[in-house]
Amino acid sequence: MKTTFTETDDAVVLSPADRPADAAVIWLHGLGADGHDFVPLVPELKLAPGAAIRFVFPHAQVRPVTINNGYSMRAWYDISSLTAAGRDDETGIRESAQRILAYIARERIAGIAANRIVLAGFSQGGAMALYTGLRHDEPLGGILALSTYLPLKSQLPAEAHAANRRVPILMCHGTRDPVVTHELGSASRDVLTAQGYGVDWREYPMEHSLCPAELVDLTAWLKARLP
Repeated sequence: MKTTFTETDDAVVLSPADRPADAAVIWLHGLGADGHDFVPLVPELKLAPGAAIRFVFPHAQVRPVTINNGYSMRAWYDISSLTAAGRDDETGIRESAQRILAYIARERIAGIAANRIVLAGFSQGGAMALYTGLRHDEPLGGILALSTYLPLKSQLPAEAHAANRRVPILMCHGTRDPVVTHELGSASRDVLTAQGYGVDWREYPMEHSLCPAELVDLTAWLKARLP
C-alpha cells in the first residue's frame, strides 16, 4: 500500500497515493507521545497493495499531567495515579472524545462510510478509542484497543449507543505490562463481555509495547474489518 504523507497542526495523515480512500483508521497515541508515534507501523502491517485506507494520527492537546509532577505533555486526559480511579479524568476524557468525534465527522464528510472507519489506539489512546467508539451513534468498522483499559466503565451501561453494540473489538495486551497491568486490561475485557460486547482478546509475553506476533494479528484483523 503506497501512501502520501501530510501533516497539519492537529494530525499526521497517510493517504492512499494512487486512489481515493474508501476506508479510514483513526489511530490515537499514548501519553506523552504524538501523532508521529505509530506512523512507522503502517508499512509493517503489510496491507494489500490495493488497499485504499487513510490513516489519521491525531495529536492530543498539551496539558499538565499530575502523575508526571504536573509536567505538560500531549495527553488525552489527566492521570492522577496508576489506579483505575486515578485514570478516570472525566472532564478530560469527555473533552477529548469530542475532538475524536470531529475526526470521525471529517471522514464521513469526505465520503467514508461509518462502517469503514476503525478507531484504534495504544494505552491512553486505546482508552479513548473504547470510550468514544462505544458511544458513537453510527456503526463503526471496529475498535482496536492496544495495551489499554475501559475508562469510566460504570457509566457505560447508561451512555453506550445501540449503534455499536455489535462493533468488532480487538484488545491486545502484554502479560508483563507494568504501566497498564494485564489485570486491568483483562478486567476491562470482562466488563465488556458481561455487557454483551464481542471482544477478541489477545495477549503476548511483552511489556507496555507491541511485538511481531501482535503485528500479524493486527494485520489480519484490519484486513477482515476493512476488506
